[in-house]
Amino acid sequence: MPRLAHYPPIALALLLAFTFLPLWRTAQAASHRSKPVMPTVRWDERTQGCTFSRSDDGKLHYGLPSDDVDATLIIDSQELEKVRRRHEPFFSGFVTVRYRGHSALEVGTDNISLEYLKHFRLIQTALDPDAFAQKIQDDADTLDHETARYVQRHPEKREAKEAYVRAFQKDAAELIEFVSKNSLRPARLGSSNPEISGWLLFNANSRWIDGWKKQEEFILRIPLGGKIFEFPFALPPDPGDTMLRRRE
Repeated sequence: MPRLAHYPPIALALLLAFTFLPLWRTAQAASHRSKPVMPTVRWDERTQGCTFSRSDDGKLHYGLPSDDVDATLIIDSQELEKVRRRHEPFFSGFVTVRYRGHSALEVGTDNISLEYLKHFRLIQTALDPDAFAQKIQDDADTLDHETARYVQRHPEKREAKEAYVRAFQKDAAELIEFVSKNSLRPARLGSSNPEISGWLLFNANSRWIDGWKKQEEFILRIPLGGKIFEFPFALPPDPGDTMLRRRE
């Protein structure tokens, strides 16, 4: 067999590709087989047990039960409009998990994700509330320092710039308090502590999100008890869709 150095560059590349590609595919297939796939429980209005309602304040309520676990998602029908007005763009939803079993259920937040279906199927995991609160504080501090340097060079604009900073600092302080007190936290549910609820926040500031579509589609995924609870939803919902078929 000729030495590799005797092959032209293109021929050598093809030779290596045909030699190692089957081996790589075999390794990938073995890797996928070794990873157990968690079963999925998906919200669907046609599935028995799934519920939907719209409250008078415009919130959309999705209920998804499976065995001894009930998960509920609440989304503001105006959430997309609120995202646009936030200094730090994030998407939010309120989740409640109730456990009716007799042992224990671990509720984690690390692997909860939101998929933006119309933006290259971008998947964002839930923001860590403590890290997010720290980022908000860091941004507020940075703005304060930058403004102080700016007004030294432009004293005639001091009043307008400082008014903006005060408003920003107020919004930042309120958001930090909200995130710190109301975010969903990891928990162990049992007979003495059967329910937990809180807000989930997802980053909406990405180069893959280049402006919102007329209607956006999402899938929220929550791992619970060895299953993935999936909540597909659209904002705003279609006029004749679930939003108008209100269930009491």
